[in-house]
Amino acid sequence: MTLTAKAETMSRLELRQLNQAAWENQSAYVVSNSQFYQDLWAGVQPPKDLRDLPDLPLSDKAQLRVSQADHPPFGNYLAATRREAVRLHRTSGTTGQAMNLALSAQDCRITEIVGGRAQRSAGLGPEHTVAHCLNYQMWMGGLTDHMTLQETGALVIPFGVGSTELLIHTIMEVGVTAISCTPSYPAVLERVIDEKFSGLAPRDLGLKLGLFGGEAGLDDPALRARLKETWGMEPRNANFGVSDVFSNFAAQCEHDTRLHFLASDVLFPELIDPDSTEPLPIEPGTVGELVLTHLVRDCQPLVRFRTGDIIAIDEIDPCQCGCTGFRFRVVGRSDDMIVVRGLNMFPTMVAAVVSGFAELTGDYRIILDQPPPYDVLPVHVELASGIERSTGLSEQIERKFKKALGVTTKLTLLPKGSFEVTEGKTRRVLRSYQ
Repeated sequence: MTLTAKAETMSRLELRQLNQAAWENQSAYVVSNSQFYQDLWAGVQPPKDLRDLPDLPLSDKAQLRVSQADHPPFGNYLAATRREAVRLHRTSGTTGQAMNLALSAQDCRITEIVGGRAQRSAGLGPEHTVAHCLNYQMWMGGLTDHMTLQETGALVIPFGVGSTELLIHTIMEVGVTAISCTPSYPAVLERVIDEKFSGLAPRDLGLKLGLFGGEAGLDDPALRARLKETWGMEPRNANFGVSDVFSNFAAQCEHDTRLHFLASDVLFPELIDPDSTEPLPIEPGTVGELVLTHLVRDCQPLVRFRTGDIIAIDEIDPCQCGCTGFRFRVVGRSDDMIVVRGLNMFPTMVAAVVSGFAELTGDYRIILDQPPPYDVLPVHVELASGIERSTGLSEQIERKFKKALGVTTKLTLLPKGSFEVTEGKTRRVLRSYQ
């Protein structure tokens, strides 16, 4: 398949016609080749009209895990032959058992094109030299995201994770102008600069563009302001994806910090109520769980797949940049949601409070040592350099949590450097109970 040029700027009518034609081909392919969906649909034929997709049952990660356990290594939702698969990736396992991901040559190429749209939307281009600092060890975020960066014409350095001192030297020696990493990684670099490079400040490295993904947090204006002030670079949310579905299909642009949905020609989005699973409209003000369907996929096509990501729709009208896809914010993951006295709490909400205190590093963990229900939210935070633990500071932060989130917090203040340094995805919610 050849993707339509500038599909991200197509009108809704044009996309609807394109999507319908793609669904007719893809649904026939899934019916003929995916034992997983043959079993799930129990002989029921998928609807011909894409608008009737909610008539089909949802699929989810738990079902895929069972499928791979029963039919290793790719599960019985592998719809192509083994010979057609040209690349194997593995999910990070942040939310549970790591999954094996198979891609055909066409799957790889489409992934690169759509991911390239996202990186380009965030400002990357041929004039940049970018260090890519995500894990290359089988994770989608490594090689696959590398190829999306390369799709923009930028000069890409496949650095990966680890050897942070070498990275700092490389940035200065090569003249790197952009970095691709998780939002928490600059704090790791700052720590190494402070400890190993006397007299050097982060902004001395000359980075102009930060391309972030893999973790939540960049929606917080305080974090963006801190990155601009400390590094002198423009922070961009450049890499939102769901590994089982598509590694990168949404990013911001220079005009709007909200994520733009950039894969409307190959992915069909829905929103559902995460509890009732009832469909929700994609319109401004709607908050729900993102559900995705492949419109073009060879190896592991998914239909009505629950991503677990809770998103808020902000805009559906075209952006100033020309993108016609809806614009949204990620509220959190359904499996990271913590209910405290009836209130739904997500790590991003905690981050927004923590980052507002100059006395803290901004790093935090929510440590749950017992199963729900919860009366208080247990939050562990790190003190900034030179700040002493005090009852007054604890009470001030707890009052802020109460005012901002409406919950009582059990706060633990820790010295700077207490949390393990993480160069990949950072786990914010830790459950220590069995």
